[in-house]
Amino acid sequence: MASPIEQAIRQICEEKGLAYEAVVDAIESALAAAYRKDFGDKNMNVEAEFDPESGTTRVFDVKTVVEDIPLEELEKAEAERKARAEALAEQIKLSREKGEAIPAVSMEEDTLPRFNPKTEIMISEARVLKMGAAIGDVLRTELPMAGEFGRMAAMTAKQVITQKLREAEREIVFNEFKGTEGQVIVGTVQRREGRIVLVDIGRTTGIIRPEDQVPSERYNSGERLKVFVKQVSLTTRGPEILLSRSSEELVRKLFEVEIPEVGEGTVKIKALAREAGSRSKVAVTAIDDSVDPIGACIGQRGTRIQTIIAELGGEKVDIIEWNTDPQRFLLNSLSPAKVKEVSLDEPTATATVRVDADQLSLAIGRGGQNVRLASKLTGWKINIVEAGKPAEAVVSEEPAAEIVAEAPAEKAAE
Repeated sequence: MASPIEQAIRQICEEKGLAYEAVVDAIESALAAAYRKDFGDKNMNVEAEFDPESGTTRVFDVKTVVEDIPLEELEKAEAERKARAEALAEQIKLSREKGEAIPAVSMEEDTLPRFNPKTEIMISEARVLKMGAAIGDVLRTELPMAGEFGRMAAMTAKQVITQKLREAEREIVFNEFKGTEGQVIVGTVQRREGRIVLVDIGRTTGIIRPEDQVPSERYNSGERLKVFVKQVSLTTRGPEILLSRSSEELVRKLFEVEIPEVGEGTVKIKALAREAGSRSKVAVTAIDDSVDPIGACIGQRGTRIQTIIAELGGEKVDIIEWNTDPQRFLLNSLSPAKVKEVSLDEPTATATVRVDADQLSLAIGRGGQNVRLASKLTGWKINIVEAGKPAEAVVSEEPAAEIVAEAPAEKAAE
């Protein structure tokens, strides 16, 4: 039967999802810190070995064998390092007084001899402890357990265990969520802290910064929503997981999840433009000619696209057929407006699009949104001209440089 200590360790492992070895390592670090506090000295490099089954502890002073260095040579090297540091400090002080630029610190390698008595032992002394010791060997000298630890040592041990377990837990959470970076996960809104939204995503909490929020959405406590994992990093306060609801990649990943043909690669998303919370345009193409890319994305009676729209909080989604011909692609990108003619000026990447008077407002869109998204989708500056009027009377839109599409579009689904 396992000892009470081992049972307690395994219980901690189950509750916090930690590895058994990580908890034992935390205990050993705590015991080494406690021994150093009560019985050690500054030149001891203490390591402890703990046996959970018996509850016994062995303590060692661990040092690496190095070559002999005369004491006079060490003292001379330390004096020279100190003189260099003082000279540099004086130079920086004078530069600050004169208002001059602070001189750069030289990164030249320090070739002066060094010796750390805490972690190193000279070979002549090492051979007294162990015959045949060689440079580079690690000597583990067992130290006596002098008795019970005092109150301060016990407090030190407790703090070390708590810190080590917290670090191990943070590392596990970080590794777990690092694999979800660039993916879509489901979370539950916890609360707001100022302009930041905190989302419960399982073992930890992710954050949605103001720039990653959709202005039209209200993140109510307890609401479940899909979020794009934008970045996972490990900070001094633990894992930081940045989530996004406004990213274009959220739309792309939803298509991959909800539409089997996109997930399998039969249908590819060639370009994507989004104004979060309002409208998105997605240009798709099929690898197999027998597959209708737009029909596959819309689904029977619009079920597939409606699922995506619902996940985006009602945001409209236009599905555009991609084409290698820029004219066809530009024509399709302005859907649902009907375009009469497209003229291209390739040196300036400008397209002049002529539409009938009754299609003008539809081509431009509310606040210029339709032409703006089409410009971003295709990578062309688009000038909208009413058919029959001179080319000077145009409504233009600059392209968004990040997304440059390679071909055209045709249908739209909202």
